[in-house]
Amino acid sequence: SNFQSAVVFPNKISTEQQSLMLVKRLLAVAVSCITYLRGIFPESAYGTRYMDDVCVKILREDKNCPGSTQLVKWMLGCYDALQKKYFNNYWICLQTITECYHFKFKYTHNGPLLDFSSENKRNDSTITCADTKKASILLIRKIYVLMQNLSPLPDDVCLTMKLFYYDEVTPSDYQPPGFKEGECEGMIFEGEPMYLNVGEVPTPFHMLKVKVTTEKQRMENVDKSILKHGETNVPLRMLRVDRDDPEE
Repeated sequence: SNFQSAVVFPNKISTEQQSLMLVKRLLAVAVSCITYLRGIFPESAYGTRYMDDVCVKILREDKNCPGSTQLVKWMLGCYDALQKKYFNNYWICLQTITECYHFKFKYTHNGPLLDFSSENKRNDSTITCADTKKASILLIRKIYVLMQNLSPLPDDVCLTMKLFYYDEVTPSDYQPPGFKEGECEGMIFEGEPMYLNVGEVPTPFHMLKVKVTTEKQRMENVDKSILKHGETNVPLRMLRVDRDDPEE
């Protein structure tokens, strides 16, 4: 299925459609890797694909695993909202709430709405496919490193998904396929939350950011060096602790 293709980087991202395809596939790879590495679904629910030279697992509709089929359906619903430019935020939550994976999307009708942090200030016209490719691969590597450092989930884990929209452009009755109107805005987090910036991927038309919230005590046993900003070895310079994010 369209969902199962790995990420193929074009030589140049010159159209919004190319950018959209890339962002959809990157979302599929990220969500698949998270559920795979956290042991949510059995091995049979995944296929193996390559993203450039990085081997990744991609969720597939496995008839023996209704949960994976449901998640693929949800993801296709996300694609619908992404395509219509309604999509703002996307959360995958495990338990009430032990871990939360937060995907944030930005786009504008005439190219990107950039809000890089100061260390990444640049002119939007200079985003090349090489930049996008490098950021994509780094994002997936960071997810791998983080997943290996989180303590195991409880056996009875439950996965939920929430979508948030840009209200000013989204019709009030819009719900993508597989989703219904949500009852509550907020989320209840068990323990003291710790917010981690995993990474961001720019294209000339989109920006995808990934953040993770987890219980602080579950990160206590993590080698602190991976949390330091600016380490030189690539996968480990990874996570910036997000002390206060004015956007949220």
